Amino acid sequence: MNQLEQWLYGITGIFLTPVLSVLLLMFVYALFALGQFLTECGQRRLRPGRPGPLALLVQRSGQVDQEQLELALLKQTEWPRLVNRIAPMLGLIATMIPMGPALMAVAAGNTQSMADNLVVAFSAVIIALLSASISYWILSVRKRWLLEELHQLLNQREAPGGLRRAA
Repeated sequence: MNQLEQWLYGITGIFLTPVLSVLLLMFVYALFALGQFLTECGQRRLRPGRPGPLALLVQRSGQVDQEQLELALLKQTEWPRLVNRIAPMLGLIATMIPMGPALMAVAAGNTQSMADNLVVAFSAVIIALLSASISYWILSVRKRWLLEELHQLLNQREAPGGLRRAA
């Protein structure tokens, strides 16, 4: 390898541990968010009239405009959306970094090193895809719930009396 190729190879190797760490954090977040989501789903079934996060914002803050409600909606879906979009990219990065050493091990006839690198590569992409899938499911359903709540709040605003602070 020439100097530039060695330099690039060295740089990519530096990123494997941070990428794997972030992927692990995203997976833990996805599992935590799944627990929160299932709890919220159960509460919605047991107490259908319970106010949601946007209605609670209105109760706490009094009169709020549509932009504030939309911002609160985006805030509620921000982390699942980020994990959903970033985890597959990091999974690809974490797959490709060990592939270089795996291919070099194949060329050298070292099957054990090749197998070790491929285990890391495939494990990383599986964790990334699981994180993204869980986050996507949560994002889709929670977005629908929040949009339904936003629609109800905006309809209440247009009704006589509008949105008022809860007593």
